[in-house]
Amino acid sequence: MFLPRKILEDKLLAILAEDLGQGDVTTALVILPESTAEAAVISSETGVVAGIEEAQILLQSLGLTARALVEDGQQVKPRQTLIKVSGNARTILSSERTVLNILSRMSGIATKTRQLVNTLKKARLKTKIACTRKTAPGLLYFDKKAASVGGADTHRLHLDDMILIKDNHIKIAGNIRGAVRIARQRASFSKKIEVEISKPEDVHSALEAGADVIMYDNFSPKQVKEAMKLVDKSSKTHVLSEASGGINSKNLLAYASTGVDILSLGEITNGASALDMSLEIVKVQKAP
Repeated sequence: MFLPRKILEDKLLAILAEDLGQGDVTTALVILPESTAEAAVISSETGVVAGIEEAQILLQSLGLTARALVEDGQQVKPRQTLIKVSGNARTILSSERTVLNILSRMSGIATKTRQLVNTLKKARLKTKIACTRKTAPGLLYFDKKAASVGGADTHRLHLDDMILIKDNHIKIAGNIRGAVRIARQRASFSKKIEVEISKPEDVHSALEAGADVIMYDNFSPKQVKEAMKLVDKSSKTHVLSEASGGINSKNLLAYASTGVDILSLGEITNGASALDMSLEIVKVQKAP
């Protein structure tokens, strides 16, 4: 995933502004304006780190020096230094929590994702894990990127990425065939069409209408297998299959064993625990 630096910087500064409010009153009262310091961002536990690029960009945009000692996707251990920071002491302290929040959340998501991806690898299953749009408001890009760092597919980053016809679209349009055919007629050839079905027999309607991807929504593993058999009997063997809804680390292997192409899990972004980190001042140069 890639965003131009200026756009990413603006997103990060907006997150910082929300935390600062009218200013860091404690730091302004206690720390002299000319004070400088050196600090280290340190991991408190084992995990997969993500958000290093974002943390560096935010710190550098504030006039601080930020030197990364690790890269996104790298496994880190307790007491390992991730980033060394130096510059104005007030700025370091005022940005501390925002930097840690971004790093901790993104690393938690990357760690959870890597665990799930490795579970499938060990079982020698080729099913791809994808995240959903169940992200924290305002953090969609960061949550999705963290999942990508962990080894998952980002699925749709925005609503304009692909056409995904869900149950409510179908209710309003009338039926699966009608919804897919209208989308096919009106959409650019460059857009794939995915349709969500609620029961195995809906496979026929989705295939006949020309769907590129079929999503089995809230199916049990047994129902997924049943639906997959119906797809296999069709001449349209290129159609991708996705299972979503109720899938988690406990039943992941049961779903992946069905042979489904994609498993999308909201657990990746809304169920991952943040990776514990801290920012520690290691050297202080007091103002004269």
